[in-house]
Amino acid sequence: MDYIKSLGKDEKDSPCFLCQAAAAADPDQRRDRLVLWQTDLSVVLLNRYPYANGHLLVAPVQHQSDLEELSPPQMQDLLLQTSRAVKLLKCAVSAQGFNIGINLGRVAGAGLPGHLHQHIVPRWGGDVNFMHIIGEVSIIPQANSQLYAELTRVINEGI
Repeated sequence: MDYIKSLGKDEKDSPCFLCQAAAAADPDQRRDRLVLWQTDLSVVLLNRYPYANGHLLVAPVQHQSDLEELSPPQMQDLLLQTSRAVKLLKCAVSAQGFNIGINLGRVAGAGLPGHLHQHIVPRWGGDVNFMHIIGEVSIIPQANSQLYAELTRVINEGI
């Protein structure tokens, strides 16, 4: 409901949640912003409004809206962190497949068109993806706080 209520708000009046995540300094702020890890060039976090359990976002630290604005090192890091996130989800939630993509522009489905970000959505055989398409319902079997704790546990074990 928080996401649905926010849809009518002017983006210029709202701070960029990805910039806020990248700027989070202490562990409590990082947990509140669902930040799993950050490099000099990218930030990886849980999606607060996921399509499926384990839905992650990978974004450049710098506020940029288009792929052509990214430098080669930024592009490389975005892909490296995406690969690391896939590995994490395979280990932590036994994901069997993934939908990975970027929505460029509002008309392409970007909820935050001003700050480019890549979605990583884990998938399982027989999952309930049809519910969202046919029933206009999302099914999330685990709270973000529980998933955050599990993912950080696996990261701390060396993934």
